Amino acid sequence: MEYEWDFPAGIAEYKKALELDPNDTTARLWYSEDLGFVGGHEDEAVQEIDRAYQLDPLSPVVAINVGDVRVIVGRFDEAIPACQKVAQTDPTFARSHWCLLRAYWAKGDHAKVVEEYKRFAELANSPNQTQFAEALERGFQAGGWKAALNKGIDALLQQRKTGYASPFEIATCYADLGDKDKAFEWLNTAYRERDFWIEGLRSHFLLYSLHSDPRYAELVRKIGFPQ
Repeated sequence: MEYEWDFPAGIAEYKKALELDPNDTTARLWYSEDLGFVGGHEDEAVQEIDRAYQLDPLSPVVAINVGDVRVIVGRFDEAIPACQKVAQTDPTFARSHWCLLRAYWAKGDHAKVVEEYKRFAELANSPNQTQFAEALERGFQAGGWKAALNKGIDALLQQRKTGYASPFEIATCYADLGDKDKAFEWLNTAYRERDFWIEGLRSHFLLYSLHSDPRYAELVRKIGFPQ
């Protein structure tokens, strides 16, 4: 699913796993995420993560994916309370803030994106995420959201000089800025590098604006997404 992009075979393997053990919450969790990312199976993705939660309601990883999957499939108003519930239950669980910042980003509440990104980076104890979060905050304070995105992109590009930063993430930032040429440049880099996140090409909310561009259709064809 995530590296070879053989989606029919990946889905068949998930279904076989669930046939062997219908109560395997990990299999249902990853199946729901992959279905959501690939697109076209939104209702099934939500059903799978909700079933995983029914099987293991005490797992924070499962609980946060109830929100995450809803972000992936575009149900942002449903995602926010699900993410908030986990954040309130376990304030030190970093992924609850990752879930929230993406939902707020999709809703255009950029002040909350900056706030939640700072909290996520702090709890995740990630130097790269901290650098990106700080760049967003500096830019936002100085010149609003566009300035924040430009500062964030600068941070990601700097990270690529000495280590790794996701080209797909850079592409989404450029797409949010409205720079389609740069967005496609970095999406093609993500394709060449087989960036895991490009599995979400069809579902990511920041790329909706690219769907009418012929370059988008070509990339969808090259990756081989199912119809």
